[in-house]
Parts: sequence; structure tokens; C-alpha cells
Amino acid sequence: MMREPAPPRDRGISHAVVHPRLRPRASPLVALIVVCFAMLMNTLDQTIVNVALPTIQRDLHFTQASLAWVIDAYLITFAGALLLAGRLGDLIGRKKVFLVGVALFTLASAACGAADTQALLIGPDSLRVWGPLCLRRSSWPSSSPTSPSPRSGPRR
Repeated sequence: MMREPAPPRDRGISHAVVHPRLRPRASPLVALIVVCFAMLMNTLDQTIVNVALPTIQRDLHFTQASLAWVIDAYLITFAGALLLAGRLGDLIGRKKVFLVGVALFTLASAACGAADTQALLIGPDSLRVWGPLCLRRSSWPSSSPTSPSPRSGPRR
């Protein structure tokens, strides 16, 4: 008596083949525009803070020494966490870090804008740095795959 062969075991591997044109894919141009906009936000933020220092000093009654902490809190945190933000992008993904950076930057900037005391300005300002840090450290490597390599030749 002849036995029937056992059915193949399913090892969780999908055997369905998806045509490359049916896979969802982000446009390289859209990715480049988003990265450029994020870098513009970062640069514009630094410019606005520096231009607004006299108004901040007048409205929130900062002394010259305490006004320096508006910039110093940002720069000290930025310098200390620069490598950490890049490593986070490597570990959990650049896109996730980029999106967290946008959200953090928006929330901390809103908190800085609503501040009515010195402590309420300097605290969120030192947290606000994580937004541009995550944006900067995750957007630089993200923009390079969007541009064609020199060896690939013209698109057809």
C-alpha cells in the first residue's frame, strides 16, 4: 500500500509574489521635499529665537546673564545628544525618529511660545532641541537614497 506524501509544513513564509509596480513606494521627490522642509524649519527656528532675544528679555524680565540660558540650554543639550539621536535612528528606524522629531519640535515650540516665566521658557527650550536633533540626524541619511547613484545612469 502506497502512502500519500505529507503536506509541506508552513514555516510562515509567504509564497505570494507581488509585482514590483504594486508595492507601495514613496516618491523620492516627495521624500526630498519633506527633508528640505524639515531642515528649513530647523534653521528658521534658530533664526527666530536669536531675533526674538530682545523681546524675550523685555517681556519676561530676563537679565543679560539669564538670557544667555535661552541659547545655552539649547546648545548644551544639542551637543550632548547629537550622537544619541543618530544612534536612535539606526536602532528604531530613521522614519520613526524623524516623525517623533517633528512632533516633539512642534509641541516644545508651542510650549516655548506660551511661556510666561523664565523657567517655563528655558525648560521646554532644552527639550525643544530634541526635535531638530531627530530631524537633522535622521534626514541626512534619508535624503541620500532618494537621489540616483552616478552609476545608475539616466532614468528610463
